[in-house]
Amino acid sequence: MNIRRLLAMAFKETLQVWRDPRSLAVALLMPVMQMAILGYGVSLDIRHVPLCVYDQENSQASRAVAERFVSSGWFSVSHVISRYSGIARAMDRSECIAAIVIPANFSRTLASTGSAPVQAIFDATDVNTTNIALGYAQGVVAQANAQISAQWDAAHGVHPSQVGTVELDPSVWFNETLDSRYFIIPGVVAVILALVGAQLTSLTISREWERGTMEQLISTPVSALEVMLGKLIPYFVIGLLDAAFCLAAAIFWFKVPFRGNVAALFLTTALFNLVVLGIGYLISVRIRSQLGASQIALMVTMLPTTLLSGYTFPIDQMPAAIRALTYVVYPRYYVTILRGIFLKGSGLADLWAPMLGLSVYAVVIIWLASRAFEKRL
Repeated sequence: MNIRRLLAMAFKETLQVWRDPRSLAVALLMPVMQMAILGYGVSLDIRHVPLCVYDQENSQASRAVAERFVSSGWFSVSHVISRYSGIARAMDRSECIAAIVIPANFSRTLASTGSAPVQAIFDATDVNTTNIALGYAQGVVAQANAQISAQWDAAHGVHPSQVGTVELDPSVWFNETLDSRYFIIPGVVAVILALVGAQLTSLTISREWERGTMEQLISTPVSALEVMLGKLIPYFVIGLLDAAFCLAAAIFWFKVPFRGNVAALFLTTALFNLVVLGIGYLISVRIRSQLGASQIALMVTMLPTTLLSGYTFPIDQMPAAIRALTYVVYPRYYVTILRGIFLKGSGLADLWAPMLGLSVYAVVIIWLASRAFEKRL
């Protein structure tokens, strides 16, 4: 390998990127746009669930029930319904996701027995939102029950039972505030790097075919390995710069806790970058159309990263066949590493399994890429 020819090839590819507005937009604008859109737009937290209230009694005690739902911060009253049929109309129009129905004899029943029924109705069109909203409602009712029971016992001179009770003392590690952004944003970094790297390198060889410069490239003394390395070096640098931007935005803008080691983070990022660039280069060699190469690169990077890497859907909740399939999805390993380094402060020794998977992937992909391009028409 001739270093001078290699650097000349890398310089040529750098000029190609600089003179191509599309490549510049992908390299510079896409990380910013994706980080803003995905960082702010994707969230598993549900706040201010639209709530309809049908209060048949309209007493101080019944209004306090609705106020408990609102004061929890999980619900906000969107409509006060005057008829039971109005609940169905409000849900049909998507004006509320949940509704509570307080009966007319609520206060009298509560005063005489210490408990009173309240009906809760949920729109289960979105099952995930409904499950979360149902859990919120159960939490609100459990807190209300504890307070009402204590007040009723005191008013009626009932002493607490001497039988022991079990109390849960929860301790949450690694994401103490249970903020879903801390879970999602490290995965966003993987999505951006996969998309940007594959999109850029998928155009390297196909661009030469479309512009009619492949014959000139083949006629030069540059070897196939030097062509590959020369074309990938600029994008490797761009990938690391994009990674630095995304990781800095995650830490300083979105305030994701960073408890790990910076060197370990960039080592694993460089490995992931190699995998992505190698895949893009393989696509570019096989597909001679820039449009076709770009579309295939989008398909083989975006879909696995968003659906099968654990970025949005927990892998352990997938069917067994799909879980097995995720082991050949390279972003799975990087997403696991990112979350371990960011939230747990894991070191390389703790992450040896995903590191090994990513390393094997990098070696195989780069070996295939080095053999893919041949200097002949």
